[in-house]
Amino acid sequence: MKNRCDMAALKKLKTISIFERHSKVDISRFCSLSAPSAHWREFLNSLPKILAGESLRDLVASIVKARRNDRHVIFAMGAHVVKCGLSPVIIDLMRRAVITAVATTGATAVHDYEISLTGRTSEDVDSQLEIGRFGTTRETAEALAKAAIEGADGKIGFGRALGNLINRSKNRYRNLSIFAQAARLGIPATVHVAFGTDIFHIHDCLDPAALGVSTHADFGILCGIVSQLEGGVYLNIGSAVVLPEVFLKALARARARGARVKNFTTCNMDMIRHYRPEKNVVERPQGKGISIIGHHEINLPLLRLLILSCWSGWEKSKRVRRRRK
Repeated sequence: MKNRCDMAALKKLKTISIFERHSKVDISRFCSLSAPSAHWREFLNSLPKILAGESLRDLVASIVKARRNDRHVIFAMGAHVVKCGLSPVIIDLMRRAVITAVATTGATAVHDYEISLTGRTSEDVDSQLEIGRFGTTRETAEALAKAAIEGADGKIGFGRALGNLINRSKNRYRNLSIFAQAARLGIPATVHVAFGTDIFHIHDCLDPAALGVSTHADFGILCGIVSQLEGGVYLNIGSAVVLPEVFLKALARARARGARVKNFTTCNMDMIRHYRPEKNVVERPQGKGISIIGHHEINLPLLRLLILSCWSGWEKSKRVRRRRK
């Protein structure tokens, strides 16, 4: 398949090393994790039962109820979550058995891999685009191209293959990789690629057929999880187009195949309101739909503290995970 593609334009690409590239984000600026306490539960109860105060209370209660009943809590995330230094929040909630599945975009995979390798990510698009170097980072493209092949050949999907690759390569900062930690914990972490949207698509090392197979496998994994979303929670965090569309199709497939997915909670958490998240995540699924608009770097650490302060079940789950290791 790849040999029949016209790759002439890509073969002229001059690559650069990520170790020489300037990055705007590094792990020294990532968030730290505060300990949960009863004070945060008191804070939640003190909020007005109006608008966002009531929405936040409903979201926390829905997540706690879902995990008490062993139902899914899915975090679907755009790349901004990683770029805002929030990977520790996501990883902590996975380790505490709050998050049961993660769905991401291709850009999320890019930034997650770069953090795992160098502790830095996010190139300066304006300056690099002007001199013809934007997106030409060699190590990122080669790693994600390899993950696509392994995900297709092993039929495990792009996300699990990327996590396995990061762990196998013993990347220095793999403890801050959502995909690496998801692979270690056995939590599904899927990547939903839109061709032409990510920097590694411009490199000739990429096998587009393998990428298509591996990201389609991830779609199948997500469809299976969504078919079991009854009583659970689905959050869309910082994806304006791709993930809301993916979720709607996964839900459509689940219902078309006879799955009962009626009583569940969805939440759109973004910095501004967008059409597709509001329609495809909050309104059209016809469960309980919530919108909480604001900056991720404030809302996600706050959400973590409120969940853990209201649910003691994570303590037992954490001990179980430690024994498994």
